[in-house]
Amino acid sequence: MGTAFTIDTPMKVARYGISSTLSLVDDVLIEKMRRLHSRLCGEEYREIEKSDDDSRARRITSYLDLIDRRVRDQITQMKESVFEKGGELCRYFEMLPESPLKATYRKMQAAKDDGLKQRLQESLRNAVTAGRIDVNIMTKLDRENFRKGAKLPDEFSDALAALRGFASSKLRASLVLSAGLNRRLFSYMSRFDDFFPDETGDIKKQIVLKVSDFRSAVVQGKLLARLGLWVSEFRVESGLNCGGHAFATQGHLMGPIIEEFRQKRQGLSDQLFAAFRDTMEKTGRNIGDTRPAQRLTVQGGIGTHEENDLLLHHFGVDGTGWGTPFLLVPEAVNIDQEHQQKLAQAKDKDVFLSEASPLGIPFWSLRNSASEEARRERISTGRPGSSCPKGYLAFDSEFSRAPICTASRAYQRRKLEALEKEDLTPEQKAAKRETIMAKACICHDLGGCAPFASQESDDPTSAICCGPNIVNFDRSFSLEEMIDHIYGQKNVMEEDNRPHMFIKELSLYVDYLRKELESREIGFGGAIKSIQDYRDNLLAGVEFYRGMARDGLIKRHEQFQENLARLAAEIDMLAPATGTA
Repeated sequence: MGTAFTIDTPMKVARYGISSTLSLVDDVLIEKMRRLHSRLCGEEYREIEKSDDDSRARRITSYLDLIDRRVRDQITQMKESVFEKGGELCRYFEMLPESPLKATYRKMQAAKDDGLKQRLQESLRNAVTAGRIDVNIMTKLDRENFRKGAKLPDEFSDALAALRGFASSKLRASLVLSAGLNRRLFSYMSRFDDFFPDETGDIKKQIVLKVSDFRSAVVQGKLLARLGLWVSEFRVESGLNCGGHAFATQGHLMGPIIEEFRQKRQGLSDQLFAAFRDTMEKTGRNIGDTRPAQRLTVQGGIGTHEENDLLLHHFGVDGTGWGTPFLLVPEAVNIDQEHQQKLAQAKDKDVFLSEASPLGIPFWSLRNSASEEARRERISTGRPGSSCPKGYLAFDSEFSRAPICTASRAYQRRKLEALEKEDLTPEQKAAKRETIMAKACICHDLGGCAPFASQESDDPTSAICCGPNIVNFDRSFSLEEMIDHIYGQKNVMEEDNRPHMFIKELSLYVDYLRKELESREIGFGGAIKSIQDYRDNLLAGVEFYRGMARDGLIKRHEQFQENLARLAAEIDMLAPATGTA
C-alpha cells in the first residue's frame, strides 16, 4: 500500500467492483492528490492550508468525499452506457469469476430475442456494484501535534485526526486498523455514530482489524466490543511474508494460525457479541439478538489460484487480499516505469527485510529503489540521514525536547557521535552504526510514486515496500491478466521453482531465527523472546503442514514435503533442543 501506491486506486478500479484500501498517513500527499483530481474532473479546488484549523482531518474528509463522488459518477456513467466489446460494462462482467452473474452475462450475449436481451441487460445494469473504498490507519503512527509551541489536545494527534477525517466523510466503507492496539484511538471511535448499527442493523463505517494471530484478535476485539464497537472483519496477515512493515510472530506460522481461527471463530464471535450487546443496551442502543456479520480474511504471500482456493475452501475464509503483485499492474496503482522494471527484474537478493523503518519494526525494501540508493549515497558522502520534510515518524526525544525521527540527519549525526563514546567492541560498534544509518525517510519517500512527485520542489526518492512474493512475477500486467490469474482463468507466472506460500513463510522465519542468533553472538538481539519457544513453534508448524500434505491438500506434495524436511533440519542446526533463550 505504501502511502502513494493506492492513494487513488479506488478511482481506477472501484467501478469494476474491485475493493482497495488507501493510507491516511500523509495528509500533505492527500491534499496534493485532491488538487490533482479536482482539476482532472473539473471541480473547483480550494486549498486547505496546513495552518488552517483542523487541517489534517479536513484534508482527509475532503479527499475521501471527492473519491466517493468520482466513483459514484463512474458507476452512473457505466450503467448508462451500452454493452459493447471493449466498453466499460462488458469489461466489468468479463472480469468476474465464474458465478451466476457471469452466467447471466453470457446468456445475454447469446440471446437472439431482442426483448430477452434487453431484460437481461437491465438486470445486469442493476447488479453493477462499486468496490469498497476502505482506508487504513497504522495505530502506532499517532504523533502529538503542536501549535506555537503548545501541545494541541489529544484529538489533534495524527491518528485521531485521521479517524475524524474518515468518520466525517460520506463514505460507506471500512477502517482498517493495523500495527496493534491504541486505546486512545479505540475510545475516540466510540464518539462517532457511523461506527454503530443504525435502526436496521447496518453499520456505515465498519471496523477491520489486521492481526497476525488469534490472541491479538481476542484482545483487541474484546476491547472494542466493550466500547460498543463491532469488528466486522478480522484480516489475518502473514507475520513475515507480506509487504511493508513485518510484524513477526514468535514462530507461529500462517497455516496453524488460520486453523485456530477456523476452529474458534464461532466461539470468538459469541464472546464478542455478548460484550457488544451488553454495552449497546447500557448506552440505550438495544439491538436484541441481531448480530452484525463478521468476516475472516487472509493476506500475505498468496501467489496462485490453488493457494487462494485452499484458503477459501479448506480454511473457510471469506476473502483473500492480494497486494504485492498489483505493483506490476500500472493501471491499478501508482508506480513509475523505472521501478516497474526493477520490480519485474527483482530476484530474492533484491528484496530484503530491512531496518529502514524509524518505528524499529522490520520493513520490506527493494534494494535498488531510488530511496535506498539515495540513503547509501548520503552515507558514502559522510552525510547520513534525511532532511525529514514531513516528520510523521518523529517520536524520539533522546537528544531533543521536541521528538525527532531516527531517520533524520539531526538524529543520526548525534547518535553516531554518542556511539563513539560507548564501551563496545569494534564488531558491536560496526553493527550499531549500520543499524543507525539503515533508517530511511519512508514517510516521505513512500509518496515518491505519486503522479506529480517529480514536479515537486521537495522531490521524494521513491521507496518500494514490496513483499518477497514480487520475485515470482517478471513483467507488468493488465488488470484483466492479474484478475484472471487470481481466479485461475490464466497463469501469468512461472511456478516451477516457486515455493508454496506456506513454505516461503517458513523459510523467512528460519532466516529470521538465523539473523537473531548472529546478533546474539555479538551481544545484541532480543526480537525473539525465547529461542526454544520459537523453535518449538516452527517445528509444530512443520508437523501441521506435513499433515496437510498427507491429506492431499497441497498441490505437488512431494516437493512440499522435501522442503519441509530441509527446513526442519535447518531449524535443528540453528537452534538445537538444548538451546536457551
